[in-house]
Amino acid sequence: MDLAYLREHPGQLPLFLTHQRIRETPVPGGDICTATRLTLDDGNSVFAKSWPEGAAEAVPENFFATEAAGLRWLRAAGAVPVPEVIAALPELLALEWVEPGEATPAAAARFGAELAALHRAGADTFGADWPGFVGALPQDNTPSAGPWPVWFGEHRLVPYLRQSVDNGALSAAEVTLVELVISRIDGYGGAEPPARIHGDLWPGNLLWGADGRAWLVDPAAHGGHRETDLAQLALFGGAPHLETIVDAYQEVWPLADGWRERVPVHQLHLLLVHTALFGAAYRDAVGRAARAALSV
Repeated sequence: MDLAYLREHPGQLPLFLTHQRIRETPVPGGDICTATRLTLDDGNSVFAKSWPEGAAEAVPENFFATEAAGLRWLRAAGAVPVPEVIAALPELLALEWVEPGEATPAAAARFGAELAALHRAGADTFGADWPGFVGALPQDNTPSAGPWPVWFGEHRLVPYLRQSVDNGALSAAEVTLVELVISRIDGYGGAEPPARIHGDLWPGNLLWGADGRAWLVDPAAHGGHRETDLAQLALFGGAPHLETIVDAYQEVWPLADGWRERVPVHQLHLLLVHTALFGAAYRDAVGRAARAALSV
């Protein structure tokens, strides 16, 4: 099997893998799926991710189709580099291989400008025309005309707050703080139109390539607020050269006044996803973000 054949016959990939006709090399690929580099007969490689064998739960319906739809939508903007979808099957996703490189200031500056162009490509509504996932959790992408604050509270904060309460990840104190943020949600964010955003842009979903560019991977893509992507880039230690990214972004499309103060509001979404997925280890982070949001 070579790359041209795979593009023409993506459904044949599982058969070739079953019969060990393709060399597989494990690679880092995230917390949810098993990731491998597949080396084809013509020497080309593709990146493949699959649901882990022996997982307690079956792969969720539309899990890989959703990621493929988001990748294609982001790629269609022609702004930030996004891997080509080679095969999107119920049990696996195969993507263009991106050779890893270094996170340089030049790459960061280019990415900042390209991210602004991606956001400016826009979306018809908040949400998306495909079902959503963030990590392994469903995410409500029901299209909405907005306004953004109400949509964000209802579709990005409330569901994961509920799940975090149900699994015991948050104490009453954190729940009260987050509920206060939601009750004041109208005060956050301006009247900007829906931006075309990655939606899960913590630094681990930014792939620095050997080509000197930063690539977007593992999206939870939808129409949202552009400040969300920038806020997420500051999580978990922050992306390399983050201020360079922001400065380059601002040169292309300046952010609204007060955007830095709103960062914790946008970060609450992914932090609540983490308490919903991984439990109390992220409890303190949720509390800090909520208190910071309430101080705005």
